[in-house]
Amino acid sequence: MADGHLDALDGVRAVASFLVLAFHVAAESGAMMQEGFAGALLSRGDVAVPIFFALSGVLLYRPFAAAALTGGPSPRIPAYLWRRAVRILPGYWLVVVVAMLLWSRDHISDAWTWLTLLLLGQNYAFDPWWTGLAPRGLAQMWSLAVEAAFYVLLPVIAAALAAFARRAGDDVDRRAVRLLAGLAAFAAVSYAWTLLIHYPRHQPLLSLWPPRAAGYFAAGMALAVVMAWARARPDGPAGRFGRGVAASPGSWWLVAAMAYAVAASPVTGSRFLGVDGVWADLSELVLYTAVAFCLLAPAALLPPGDSPVRRLLGNRVMRFLGKVSYGVFLWQFVAIYGWYGFTGQESFSGGFLGNLVPIALITLALATVTYLLLENPLQRVNSWVRR
Repeated sequence: MADGHLDALDGVRAVASFLVLAFHVAAESGAMMQEGFAGALLSRGDVAVPIFFALSGVLLYRPFAAAALTGGPSPRIPAYLWRRAVRILPGYWLVVVVAMLLWSRDHISDAWTWLTLLLLGQNYAFDPWWTGLAPRGLAQMWSLAVEAAFYVLLPVIAAALAAFARRAGDDVDRRAVRLLAGLAAFAAVSYAWTLLIHYPRHQPLLSLWPPRAAGYFAAGMALAVVMAWARARPDGPAGRFGRGVAASPGSWWLVAAMAYAVAASPVTGSRFLGVDGVWADLSELVLYTAVAFCLLAPAALLPPGDSPVRRLLGNRVMRFLGKVSYGVFLWQFVAIYGWYGFTGQESFSGGFLGNLVPIALITLALATVTYLLLENPLQRVNSWVRR
């Protein structure tokens, strides 16, 4: 299996970032509420969020998984946490300031609001002044709060999994099986938490808390285990599995597409109206996990060398879009509301494609500037500090 940076996963990140942008434009324009299959597909564009979660599981757990399997050194936790903070916080803080100044000036003197937002605590605000998930322009940041919680908890989860794996002795195969079993237990937290959301009474706020997303992170972490296992034992079960996936990427993507299509049916509940019941919520967990895992597997398990998947997802354009994808995520609601205000359009007034193109270009421009002037310089400084 490939080691080091995985260009194909940059392409997956780019696809997910623009999918969630299309989802939010479809919501603002009302396209997802239209009758027909196209509206149904648009209404489940939020599957991009589980894809992002699974991506984090793959990329961040890889070194921990390798250490757990081979007995090598684990990443240094202070350095790991510092890199994560430098990666996500400066850009996020910039967008928070911009959005608050544009649409929430009545609350800019509220220190508690600033503390809640800057520390990514909006998911845990039980009686906020804002309507919806966050102040205007920041609604998508609930998923970043979940990501940040995963970043902080990952060293603890990885240490527990490694301790469980070491009980199998020095055999790599047995350690890998134990890691996967531990991750299955971690994924089960999502389903137990979902029951807690609905019983004894429905508490929708808990859907925004990290345990609800454990299954998505676990799916990516399982791929990281398979990658490390295949590298340690190329002729073992994981190596054969990886070669099988790499030989038939279309089959895996077809399964992802079928799971997405099923998720677009009423089995996951009504469109854009929240979860209808516990079975709809559980169905969404299963189907979105399948989409994320089957989409990522061919890109994560690519062998070295040229391949159609690498040319498709790891080409220069897709790598660039992957690099600026965080900015696309951060700026999209600022671009959406800015465009609608500039053009004088009302929400749910239609024009999905006519709005998607200019909003995507504005978002991409903002993301590129943020990457060039903020993200990339900070990453360079961070690399210099590490050396």
